[in-house]
Amino acid sequence: MKFKIFKIAIAFILCLFISSCQNNVDNSENSERIETNINENWLYSENNTKNVSDALKAENWQKINLPHSWNSLDATDVIPGYRRSGSWYKKTINIAQINSNKIYQLYFEGINITSEIFVNGNKVGSHIGGYIGFNVDISGAIKNGDNEILVRADNSYDPEIIPSQKSDFFIFGGITRDVWLQTKPKTHLSNLKYTTPKVSIESASLEGTVDVINGNESSIVKVTLKDNQGKAIAEDEFTVVNNIANISFDAIENPKLWDTDNPNLYTIEVALLDNNKTILDQISDKVGFRWFEFKDYGAFYLNGKRLLLRGTHRHEEHAGVGAAMSNEQHRADMELIKDMGANFVRLAHYPQDPEVYKACDELGLLVWDELPWCRGGLGNDAWKTNTKTMLKEIIDQNYNHPSIILWSLGNEIYWLPDFENGDNREKINEFLEELNTYAHELDPTRKTAIRKYYEGAHIVDVFSPSIWSGWYSGSYKSYQKAINQYKAEYPHFLHAEYGGSSHVGRHTENPITGEGQIQSDGWEEAIVQTDVANIAQIGDWSENYVVDLFDWHLRISENDSTFVGNVQWAFKDFGTPLRPENAIPCMNQKGLVDRSGKPKDAFYVFKSYWSDDPFTYIESHTWTERQGPKGKSRDISIYSNCPEVELFLNGKSLGVKQRDTKAFPAAGLNWTINFNEGINKLVSIGKTKNGKEVKDKLEINYRFTKNEKATALKLDYKLLENNRYLVTATALDKNGLRCLDYEERVYFQCLNGGKAIISQGTPTGSEVIEMANGEASIEVERFSDEEQLQVMVLNQSFKGTYLNIN
Repeated sequence: MKFKIFKIAIAFILCLFISSCQNNVDNSENSERIETNINENWLYSENNTKNVSDALKAENWQKINLPHSWNSLDATDVIPGYRRSGSWYKKTINIAQINSNKIYQLYFEGINITSEIFVNGNKVGSHIGGYIGFNVDISGAIKNGDNEILVRADNSYDPEIIPSQKSDFFIFGGITRDVWLQTKPKTHLSNLKYTTPKVSIESASLEGTVDVINGNESSIVKVTLKDNQGKAIAEDEFTVVNNIANISFDAIENPKLWDTDNPNLYTIEVALLDNNKTILDQISDKVGFRWFEFKDYGAFYLNGKRLLLRGTHRHEEHAGVGAAMSNEQHRADMELIKDMGANFVRLAHYPQDPEVYKACDELGLLVWDELPWCRGGLGNDAWKTNTKTMLKEIIDQNYNHPSIILWSLGNEIYWLPDFENGDNREKINEFLEELNTYAHELDPTRKTAIRKYYEGAHIVDVFSPSIWSGWYSGSYKSYQKAINQYKAEYPHFLHAEYGGSSHVGRHTENPITGEGQIQSDGWEEAIVQTDVANIAQIGDWSENYVVDLFDWHLRISENDSTFVGNVQWAFKDFGTPLRPENAIPCMNQKGLVDRSGKPKDAFYVFKSYWSDDPFTYIESHTWTERQGPKGKSRDISIYSNCPEVELFLNGKSLGVKQRDTKAFPAAGLNWTINFNEGINKLVSIGKTKNGKEVKDKLEINYRFTKNEKATALKLDYKLLENNRYLVTATALDKNGLRCLDYEERVYFQCLNGGKAIISQGTPTGSEVIEMANGEASIEVERFSDEEQLQVMVLNQSFKGTYLNIN
């Protein structure tokens, strides 16, 4: 009995301890500041009321964890439109005893797109702009015991708040990032900002400021700079004047420079001391020593060395969660971008989660950070105030990140105005000039940029025109001509956005050529060529074509010694309300990976040019069923960064080829072969300079008989490692051959015994999808083994095919 009472007592003490930790309560008198994540155990009400009392009366509260968006699935479902409205979030935190020597704050990393914060029924703050973090002081609203936090988030259409609803991406609503409960001493440090005005291989300097809140003139700020091994390399004390301490280290010898290969980071530790040298507060941040330069009409230089910018774009969203991504998902995106070999990322078209900047600092990715002035033209006075405030918040929030080199002031800003006369170029330029001046006042150390606003190209430091060679117009073989023109026209020209859409698994034996022509697929006796003016509209969206397009662009950029670099659009497929008729509805499919992060063929093209990690990839692992006339030769490309590759067909060597980045396609790693009918086994072996071998294998089922017109759909399934079923629909002709030319849209539905994984915007997570070479798939989750699982697929030609899984 005594032992049982003892166990209960211990459990009670543990519960008190855990509760205290979870609610970030600090009742001590010391200087410690505490920050606790409070993402878990919120309640959510999909209720548009603006009245707190009415919101609390609602009975539809549901348990959720943050981050959260009410558009995570409805943005990419098959129902037109997505919810643009308000919702409420609620959480109770317990503070056993309020410490009068502390300040209590909530820090929201991002609420889309406007928000109001209430504590115990009292409004304590609000914010405009969904992509920027903000603090709310709740010290005057809390009480001992339970405290109720209420948040109203609203992503309703508001033309006075950027980005414009005419932007080509979803504006997700909700508390889409982390939330923190912070306690800090009443006398504390704030707003640490630093620059590194003089940096060389031999020495560096650091200058900065830090605010002292509720301090006095006797306060002292002690600053220590430590290297990545934790060794102090500089230390000094600085006086506080007018509540600000000016920090200065003049001669830091032989600094370890931050660059894209070796992103060396120092730690700056700042302590606030009273006149007895007692620590009142402490904060820290990371420091990177680097310098950069855009040479006039020339290349980009980092730390005095020419660096070709190898870039991509990143939208903040993921399959199944929309913009409400976890820190692990953010980090995984950035690591995959780095693994591909990129050294630059444009954050499109808005500032992103703090985890993204942290990852870029640590991985060595240079950053173009962007004000979300995306389309919509110039707005009214309220619009101007909101936009200018956002620019200040972006720069202030991200000021200390060494990865950031560009503050972009917008994208396609003149287009599709939301206000009357909003596309007036003269008035746009006046405001752009104002923003540009303001950006340089806020941060004199970085450059400004803009994309696709030619009339304002002279205002900013770096300009990107619109070049979509081989997609929206022209052919990709005109790329060199285009960049030569713009290199001569703009002093600091960086090409952001190029590429094309690809539907995973869609392939053709004769992709559109670099001259923009559609050729015979090999069955016709006479070759018929058709010129394509706009491949985005008329093209086949095959992976083959996009691979060739990127291959050509990279061949040009990698061999141009005076080119700053280019930035591919976009790294991951993302959702957009403007593209409901795409192969995957409401998805921009220009990604190098799909919306879940799975690489497409094009990913390996970039990796072959940019990555140092040896690999070889046979194009394509999503193209295992092929056909053609007997005796018709076919090309096989191997994408690899190895200096030489050998290809084997059915155990026989087809020879060794040397990689040459000036050769096309595949840097010369291209073989012309004749397939046997039936199974053909391909093996590629790449050899590195030091003799290491890397391999890739692929089996291709090749036939000499061309399929006829599709007459039926067939359903098959296989069990996946995640215990879901992958249900695959195949279009068949009257002879039972897969129709490799069938690309019509099909509709999946799980009728009984389970649910289809839908609205993901991925190749296996969309209930409506176009077929790729006569095939389409969807994942299905089974409810129980006792119940029969029934799945249906249909379209207008085939009224219903059923699959029963017992």
